[in-house]
Amino acid sequence: MDVSAIIGEELVAVEFVQEYLQLRFAAPLFVLYAWPHVLFPDFSVAYGEPEYRNALCAQIGDKVVAASLEEGDALTIEFENGTVFGLSLREEDLDGPESGSYSESGSAGDAQEF
Repeated sequence: MDVSAIIGEELVAVEFVQEYLQLRFAAPLFVLYAWPHVLFPDFSVAYGEPEYRNALCAQIGDKVVAASLEEGDALTIEFENGTVFGLSLREEDLDGPESGSYSESGSAGDAQEF
């Protein structure tokens, strides 16, 4: 799936909605049913660890320099400050049939599940 539309875009919102996470860019929107790791140059933070939410929200306003979604492998979003959001899409790491969805327009009407 091509998620390159977020390259050059700023993360404008991180939305915690009960059991899932939304990452909103100017128009594009990711809805994630699994919690991504936040990878810094020297360490990483995972869901449930102290400062996890702060680590996600700290990227608001930063631009994306690289993004890829390889179905069956991983979603990665790298920001200009070197921080990476990484989500394994390997079957053995998933809790359900879908890990999330991506909409280039931000509308649920054109969202593609992965």
